[in-house]
Amino acid sequence: MILVAAAIIEDKQGKILIARRKEGKSQGRMWEFPGGKIEANETAEECLRRELREEMNIEIDPYEFFGENDHFYGELHIKLIAYKAQFLGGEIKLVDHDDYKWVSHGQLFEYEFAPADVKFVEMLGLSVR
Repeated sequence: MILVAAAIIEDKQGKILIARRKEGKSQGRMWEFPGGKIEANETAEECLRRELREEMNIEIDPYEFFGENDHFYGELHIKLIAYKAQFLGGEIKLVDHDDYKWVSHGQLFEYEFAPADVKFVEMLGLSVR
């Protein structure tokens, strides 16, 4: 099993940052909540700070556990751990993604998300209904 962290990053207007994986990567051209693999001796929060700095050039503050999702991509088992996070600053520069958007909760359903992230899209959608 691979431990992966995902950040549900909100800006001051309550919009959420989503990113599209580059074509050619696993789950390519699908949208996700940005994050990455948790390294040995690293917490999910530390992972998210590091990954968002490396992959998007931004600073975030993961402040609240949001949920977990066990998902199987064929033989590959991942546990996706999501945290709500506040956007602190930085200018987004993409490394592993080819697009990003700030969207409202209601707009999340307009995008095709990687299967492991769908649970969190549904949870966010329900939280505003």
